[in-house]
Amino acid sequence: MSKLTDLPKRILIGRALRSDKLGETLLPKRIALPVFASDPLSSVAYAPGEVLLVLSVAGVSAYHYSPWIAVAVVVLMFTVVASYRQNVRAYPSGGGDYEVANTNLGPKAGLTVASALLVDYVLTVAVSISSGVENLGSAVPFVIENKTLFAVGTIVLLTLMNLRGVRESGKLFAIPTYVFVAGVFLLIAWGAFRGLVLDDSMHAPTSDYEIHPEKTGLAGFALVFLLLRAFSSGCAALTGVEAISNGVPAFRKPKSKNAATTLLMMGTFAVTMFCGIIALAMVTDVKMAEDPAKDLLRNGEPVGADFTQDPVISQVAAAVFGDGSFLFVVLAAATALVLFLAANTAYNGFPLLGSILAQDRYLPRQLHTRGDRLAFSNGIVLLALAAAILVYAYGADSTKLIQLYIVGVFVSFTLSQTGMVRHWNRHLRAEKDPAKRRHMVRSRAINAFGASFTGLVLIVVLVTKFTHGAWVALLGMVIFYVTMSAIRRHYDRVAEELASDEEPADLVRPSRVHSIVLVSKIHKPTLRALAYAKLMRSDRLEALSISVDPTETKALQAEWSERGIDVPLKVLDSPYREITRPVIDYVKSLRRESPREVISVYIPEYVVGHWYEHLLHNQSALRLKGRLLFTPGVMVTSVPWQLDSSEAAKLRARKRAEWSAPGAVRRGPAPRAPRQEKTETGKP
Repeated sequence: MSKLTDLPKRILIGRALRSDKLGETLLPKRIALPVFASDPLSSVAYAPGEVLLVLSVAGVSAYHYSPWIAVAVVVLMFTVVASYRQNVRAYPSGGGDYEVANTNLGPKAGLTVASALLVDYVLTVAVSISSGVENLGSAVPFVIENKTLFAVGTIVLLTLMNLRGVRESGKLFAIPTYVFVAGVFLLIAWGAFRGLVLDDSMHAPTSDYEIHPEKTGLAGFALVFLLLRAFSSGCAALTGVEAISNGVPAFRKPKSKNAATTLLMMGTFAVTMFCGIIALAMVTDVKMAEDPAKDLLRNGEPVGADFTQDPVISQVAAAVFGDGSFLFVVLAAATALVLFLAANTAYNGFPLLGSILAQDRYLPRQLHTRGDRLAFSNGIVLLALAAAILVYAYGADSTKLIQLYIVGVFVSFTLSQTGMVRHWNRHLRAEKDPAKRRHMVRSRAINAFGASFTGLVLIVVLVTKFTHGAWVALLGMVIFYVTMSAIRRHYDRVAEELASDEEPADLVRPSRVHSIVLVSKIHKPTLRALAYAKLMRSDRLEALSISVDPTETKALQAEWSERGIDVPLKVLDSPYREITRPVIDYVKSLRRESPREVISVYIPEYVVGHWYEHLLHNQSALRLKGRLLFTPGVMVTSVPWQLDSSEAAKLRARKRAEWSAPGAVRRGPAPRAPRQEKTETGKP
């Protein structure tokens, strides 16, 4: 039966990989670039359009501010790239912004950064997929008519691709990403050649249209606010930059150097494409409107609701290559595909960050476990579910979703760079080498400028986008922060409660049963299970542990020996990180060797008092019991350890029983005692 249910899984995501094959999944720079930088690279498909859409509020006359906004975005991009090159060298472990803030600014700042990044990763998937569906829908009407369904289906497909492993997904994503980048560079080069050398006149499909401004004669503060809002929309080009610092462990050695080089390549490509598209949009006279149905005019009349407003990059490609030409079709297809694949940045960043947070006990421990293909499968699935819910809630409308965007990423930018300044200050106090001090001072200056600049942009984004939907992103950050804080408090409370200073009992009573006590670590539940198993007079008694992490296994063996526990500890290696199957196989092998021998398996379990605590504990124990109960000749014993919360649940149950005892409703109220009559003496 297990082989039958395992077959679809193997077809979809491939065969399982051994833990010692992890090094083979590491990425060279040519694959790492599309894997980790597809989001900022693909943003040129919508970021220039967002700038023009905001400026269109004041009419076509405001378009001449767009080159200056592009310059500001370029300065910001290179500032962030230079700052993150310092990050990846100083913190190559993969913690990224979270590790920097947590180490230098404290746990609360680290958790704030983590909350911001988790929200931004979910939004990256939702925005990229929705935008890709809309771009595809401009050519295929059936897609746009069912865009929510197509968006959710795309998320499912992308999830399956990532479950196959980061290296395989990287190979799949590399070709369309490089085709898109090459197509945009060819578009810019050919457009510049036609305009500067051939002196051709290039016109976008909307060049003859007019824009009806919503606000006329803007000046002073109103104009400044409009320009700041346009700048904040253009900053969408920076989303995903931080993913490389989170994904340093996935690079080949030298990891930090390769990650820093990839960052520089990504920044150079992104700003060149962004500026090129903005410049060509100005040359070809592209028109964009926030509400094209009524604000975009053709021959003095609104175009109406039937008009489809194509993205800026499509209009520029039509003007430069020719509408419907081969190069136009290739670039349009690559643009739609790369927008889908841009979500892959989040599919690599979210699971890695989730794994680190789980290791720090801020998220359930299951997120720290690698799946069959050595990817963090649980994190991938969680991201997909959250993004699918968001896409469904907003109807896959990228215009609405993008208003929630980039808040979280600038929170992480600012706190991370502030943390790096404190990092350099700490090291400068101890460093005496003049050459190293000069390098540290230069790095500190870069990070200080980055912190100041991104902090200013964060304020701009919050002010200009709060009422347009940024409050939803802030609410999501608060929810993540509160939830992760609660999970950490729970794990800390349980760890303190389970910390053991007791010595195990010495005597082992004989029996004709082969007893096995499952052990993950040495704490009170384990010691109780060992003591209980000894009292059962087993013929043989051993402790069994499954080695998933060699470091943790060595620590367990060392503590076992140090405590002098007189029960032999057997460790089974699990190269595929499975817990259930090695135990089952071992028990079955014992049964084959001695068919008449009874195997008794003791499983320590926590008794919890709240429904949500079941999600955090006993998952492996439940799977084991489910399999062992169907194995002939095997007895399963749960050795419970009652946590404090279970006592609270018992009290709640007791109070309910006092108010409504079983059968009370059927019996009705208790009959009153008969009233006794008094005698003449006054006595009953």
